[in-house]
Amino acid sequence: MFIAFPKEGIVGEKRCALLPSNVKAYRLMGVEVCVEAGLGAFINTSDAAYIEAGAKVISDRKELLQSANIVVTIGKLPQSDLSLVKGKSVISFLDPFNDQPYVTALCENEVTAFSMEMIPRSTRCQKMDALSSQASLAGYVMVAKAMNELPTIFPMMMTAAGTIKPAKVFVIGAGVAGLQAIATAKRLGAAVTAFDTRTEVADQVKSLGAKFLEIDLGNTGQTEQGYAQALTPEQVKIQQDAQAKCITESDIVITTAQLFGRKPPRLINRETVELMKPGSVIVDMAAESGGNVEGTIAGEITQFNGVKLIGTGNWAGEVALNASQMYANNVFNLISEFWQKEAKHFEINLEDDIQERAVITHAGVISNETIRALYPNVGATSHTKAAHKQAEAETELEAVS
Repeated sequence: MFIAFPKEGIVGEKRCALLPSNVKAYRLMGVEVCVEAGLGAFINTSDAAYIEAGAKVISDRKELLQSANIVVTIGKLPQSDLSLVKGKSVISFLDPFNDQPYVTALCENEVTAFSMEMIPRSTRCQKMDALSSQASLAGYVMVAKAMNELPTIFPMMMTAAGTIKPAKVFVIGAGVAGLQAIATAKRLGAAVTAFDTRTEVADQVKSLGAKFLEIDLGNTGQTEQGYAQALTPEQVKIQQDAQAKCITESDIVITTAQLFGRKPPRLINRETVELMKPGSVIVDMAAESGGNVEGTIAGEITQFNGVKLIGTGNWAGEVALNASQMYANNVFNLISEFWQKEAKHFEINLEDDIQERAVITHAGVISNETIRALYPNVGATSHTKAAHKQAEAETELEAVS
């Protein structure tokens, strides 16, 4: 079994899917590990470090991909690479809800594609939940970026020259990223308030020393995977109006509301931004997928009416070494979960509750039911292919008769 780790295909991506410590773990399983030359350059990890750990370094990307059984990256392979991994397994973030052409290409090349964002949220899967591990780092980074742009300090200071009040931080969304943002801002001495549509997370917010903003939205809740349910337009309007006062009084506002597989909700409009104090900062975690805040631009820091709007994205990539470490461990745990030690083989078992959800395409068809319903005309289901083969056989039999 040969696992390949090519360099990332996204410009500016500093993370990678393997550290030398992981190479040793794979080797103990009996796996051959190959990396593309320069894989760890952005996290100051040399090719020599990978070789010393037991990996083989290959400069020719085409050779690397064609010789592998499994290919692991963070971002999805460029579509031009998929013909080189025909019939193989790939593991990465795939964004299957928003890229039909890519899912089509996966089917056409009969790739068994594991989508790391589709790993179920369960006790069994915690060790391989890359979405959560990267979101946790994102929460930390968003506070650091906001602090860097804010013209004041975070903690209260009592000095001979006077007392400086603590910065006020308002976090919207108390998922993994939001909770980490709350904890980080509190550690830095800010006065923190948070809101989430799931009232059941109020105790978690309070346990971190923050206030929970109470807004009566009626019937809300979360999905079986722990994500917030989408609000109705009426509920969104109630939330916008109720949180406006808290937003305008805050020095920093961090929005983390992302609905898995759907466009993020618009939580802050231009009118509310106009009411904020000049010098205030808004960090929009969802800027790259549509944005929670009107006026944020994906990948940029802009200014509106004296308020800085941060929508730079790739938050975990700002702490690339730790992000690589966590992602690499998540992937190793996924692979080791299905590693057949005796046969030295990675088992594909679509009846397993993890693979049933995480595998998007297999053997030329969309195997994930949710994605198949989204793209019913992409590829074909196994049953459809079987029916076609049966029809062809019957036609041939009639011709012979």
